[in-house]
Amino acid sequence: MAEFIKQRTSAPRGFFAAEAAGLEWLAEPDVVPVVSVIDHDKTSLRLGRVEETAPDAHSAFAFGRRLALLHDSGAPAFGWSPAEPAWFGPLDSPFEVEVASCASFTEFWVETRLEPVANDIDDQLSKDENQTITSAINAIAGGTFDGIAGKGTETPARVHGDLWAGNLMWTPDGCTLIDPAAHGGQRLEDLAMLALFGTPLLDDIFAGYEAVHPMPVGWRDDLPVHNFFALLAHVKLFGAGFLGQTLDAAQAISDRARALAV
Repeated sequence: MAEFIKQRTSAPRGFFAAEAAGLEWLAEPDVVPVVSVIDHDKTSLRLGRVEETAPDAHSAFAFGRRLALLHDSGAPAFGWSPAEPAWFGPLDSPFEVEVASCASFTEFWVETRLEPVANDIDDQLSKDENQTITSAINAIAGGTFDGIAGKGTETPARVHGDLWAGNLMWTPDGCTLIDPAAHGGQRLEDLAMLALFGTPLLDDIFAGYEAVHPMPVGWRDDLPVHNFFALLAHVKLFGAGFLGQTLDAAQAISDRARALAV
């Protein structure tokens, strides 16, 4: 088998083990293509090499269906991870995220993701910027987003956790997952990440997803809640260039929470 090797001699403890465990956990239900793990050690990860092809609508729709089935495969709890420690971010500068089995999406999202990274970037923000972000986190903390579009509550889904366009490879076998931050989460996390930086044929992916899981009216208006952690993380990792987009998301979250409360 042709191989692809990811390597970093100064990788933090458990980084490659966590990625390997995440890939294997996502592959376990056998519902969506996932790059295969050959081996790993402290400084590298050996993966099966995949052939890339051009995006097409058929593959996009099929991937949406498969992603819905992956989410349905479930997880033990919100915040659960197939490995500990767990990490988020690029190969050259990942940061550790808390692994904790939480009773609700709100508890997981606010206490183990949003508040810690918001605290980390506090010194980069003005008083008004800090207040905008804090108000958004408080809006989420109220529990409005335990369901989708104010409907019901969600059970823990098996999510990729960092599913932006660069971590979705278009291959002859269908869209293939790479580079996860896998955990038990809310399924809109993956859909929001696909939307965040622009994924080809996104509407076809969403249509395939809804063919398996019809969604409540207005569900896309919830997406800023679910990409908010990634945006805050981009400010932490890459600086103020992402702050404007992050503040826009924060305002959208506060507005959405007020609208759903009416």
